[in-house]
Amino acid sequence: MTITKQTVANQLAAYLHHELSLAQLVDWAENALMEGAVAARDAAVLSPLFARLGLADVRAFGLTWDDCEQFLRQLGYAAHVEVVAAASVASAVREKPGRKYGK
Repeated sequence: MTITKQTVANQLAAYLHHELSLAQLVDWAENALMEGAVAARDAAVLSPLFARLGLADVRAFGLTWDDCEQFLRQLGYAAHVEVVAAASVASAVREKPGRKYGK
């Protein structure tokens, strides 16, 4: 499978929607970088993103909302946040107060 900007944007979106854990995103990025299945036209943008995502599970680097937003912009996408009443999403909230996003 050839990895494109859209593929990476989809993976980041899955992470932000809690469909992928940080560990899964990091594993995916590391494997994608090692396998070299990046579309030639997107390699200049994707290679640095894979390198950065591959370090996201290291405490000193982490992965913040701002990082994800910046990556999506580099890929030609924009992130939007929707705020809804807590009662309607109570079962979907997985973050713990005071912890970095995705930890």
